[in-house]
This record gives sequence, C-alpha cells and structure tokens, in this order.
Amino acid sequence: MEVGAVDMISTPLSEIESRIAALKQAMSSQKIDLAIIVQKTDLFYFSGTGQDAHLLVHVDSGPCLLVRKSIERALEDSPIADIRGAKSLTDIKDTAESLSTSGILTIGLELDVLPVNNFRMYERLFPQATFVDISPAIRKIRSVKSDYELDLIRGAARINDSMFAYAKEIVRPGMAEIELAGLLEAFLRMREHQGLVRVRSFNNEVFYGHIMSGSNLAVPSCSVGPTGGQGPNASMPQGAGSRVIGRNEPIQIDFVATYKAYIVDQARTYFVGEAPEEFLKIHKLALDIQQAIVENGKAGVSCENLYDMAVEMATQAGHIVGFMGYPQAVPFVGHGIGLELDELPILGRKVDSLLEEGMVIALEPKFILPGKGLAGIENSFVVGKDNLEKLTRFDDQIQIVNA
Repeated sequence: MEVGAVDMISTPLSEIESRIAALKQAMSSQKIDLAIIVQKTDLFYFSGTGQDAHLLVHVDSGPCLLVRKSIERALEDSPIADIRGAKSLTDIKDTAESLSTSGILTIGLELDVLPVNNFRMYERLFPQATFVDISPAIRKIRSVKSDYELDLIRGAARINDSMFAYAKEIVRPGMAEIELAGLLEAFLRMREHQGLVRVRSFNNEVFYGHIMSGSNLAVPSCSVGPTGGQGPNASMPQGAGSRVIGRNEPIQIDFVATYKAYIVDQARTYFVGEAPEEFLKIHKLALDIQQAIVENGKAGVSCENLYDMAVEMATQAGHIVGFMGYPQAVPFVGHGIGLELDELPILGRKVDSLLEEGMVIALEPKFILPGKGLAGIENSFVVGKDNLEKLTRFDDQIQIVNA
C-alpha cells in the first residue's frame, strides 16, 4: 500500500459471510429464491459498501453486487468476490437468472422502504415471480450484533462520552441553543462522526444532535421521540433553535455519535447555576426506572414487560402525565440502535418480542414538565445473557455548571 493510502475495505470478509449465511437461512425458511437488496443501510450491512448498487443473493449461490455508481469505490470497499458493473435494468434480470440453476419463483424485497415505482419495475423484470417482504428477516438479523460490531459501538460510546464532558466546559448562559449545537457537532466531526444519522422509518428525519433548553424542551413536534424542541425553522421543527440559554433552567443534550457507521444514543441534563428541587426529584425517578430495567433486563426477557414496568413506576410516583412526551407520549421507553437509530428491539407497548444476547438498546426514561422543561436520562446498553452492559459511561447525574 502506498504511503498515505487508506485501506477502504470497511467490513471483514468473515463478517459479510456470516451475515449472508444468516440471510440465506432466513430465505430458505421463507422459501425465497432470490433477495434483492437496495436500501442503503442494508446494502452496506451485507456488502460492506454504500455505493449505488443492487445486491443479489440467491439461496443456492454466492452474492453478486451489481454497481451502477461507483464500481471503482465498491471494489475498494467491499470484500465480496463477485462485483460487476450494471449499465441497464436488464443487467439485473440477466445476472439474477445466471445465479440460479432452478429458476426464480419467489423474490424477497425490502417492502417496508422500497418505493412503489421500484417495486413496479421489479414486477416488469420478473413477471413470473411472486414477491414477498424480506425486511422483517433483515431487521431481525441486524438486531443482534457481532463482536466486531460491538467493538465499533463501544468506540462510538467513547467519543460521545468525551463530547458530554466537553459540553460541561463550554455551555454558558447567553449562548443560543444552535450555537452550542454547532460547537458540539464540530467536536464530534473532528472525531470521525460521519455527520449523518440513518433512520429506517418512512418520511422520518432526525438530526444527530438535539439541544433544547428551558420551556423549549416541552415544545411538541413531529419527532418520533419523547422530546421535540422548536427547531431552526418550520421545515425542521425539532431540536435546537435560536432560543438563548438562561440560568437555573434545564439544558438537555441528546446526541447520537457514530464511529465507522455505528451508533450510540445518549442524553444528559445540564443546569447553569442551580437545579430546582422538582427537577432533581424527577431526574432521580428517571434513574430509578433505568436501574429497574437494568436489573431486570437480560436475554429472554419480554420487551413489553420492561416497558410496562417503567409505566407502572411513573404512575406510582404520580408522574405518568408527561412520561415519554407531552401532550402525546410515545409508546416506548427504549429502542434498538446499530447502523440506524430505529432498529429492533423496541421496549414498548404491545411489543411481544424478547431481548436477545447481542442486541443494543438505547434506554431513555424522560419526563416532560409542561412550560418548564424536561428531566430524564438516556444511555446505550448491550444485552447480555444475564445482564445489560452499560456502554455510555459519562456521569448520569444532572450536570451543574458554574458560569
């Protein structure tokens, strides 16, 4: 390798092979002959590249990556052996048929994210095939992280922990929320944050840093999380805005850091000056809920049961109004993370799935105090056989800043 050159192979071959094997097993159980993968994150997960491509996986043969742009980058990024250029739609059909010795009767597509126009295109290319949704299988495979993935997530956690320490050094009254956001964003970008947080759900946009203060913390928005924020404008009505940070009021820093594409999600509350007793008491309740879930969470435990326990604790404490949002509460207290912010599992209402060893969750018990702000916490954990291991380690307590 030349001096100064960078090895662009982003994912080890053994990882890709393991993931493809799991996909083929799921395909076999669903009687799927061919999977066509195009969603950006799924494509990266199974091929190691984010280039514009189709990944064709036949249940009886090796994967083939058909690249529209850029094949040069894809050859650098991906360890897959069979990488080809694609000049037309017929290349997809011809290549898929060449991979099969027994015909293609059933094709799996990512129907939760695939545009209708693209679906119609595949119908025209494969008029004899039946199409089924392979997204649930893909999301389940991706929900359990390998040791390789967990190492990257731990790297993201270390970066985010350092950012929260830096925030305590620079936050001061008189600065706008968006000014603080910019300084913290720059801090992360200089530590390999990719500058983008991916989400799977349709028409949902999430900026990687939500910084809100005072009553702005209680402003509702379209955000799928418990907090909202005024945001910079009506087109982006969430997160940091032009509001000036004052003394003795809550400042919530809710940031997602990435390291080599993998995510951690974390939030802390700061006060410049003093924290009112009301906030201290409710923050302790949030910590108690977090601790209860940690003590009861492990592989095999019901996601719904953990959510119900959190709701019961909030109810018994007299703070169910405002728990996980106000006036509309979101029906979860935790969510999976990995390459995307909204992965499985979901610790939520009527979610009957079980935690599995290797899943990574962001746990976020939060309370909105209408007109006043927010108290709460968020940390990322990996599910173990007998426990939840905390990944984000910056001090959970309310941070008091003397400035």
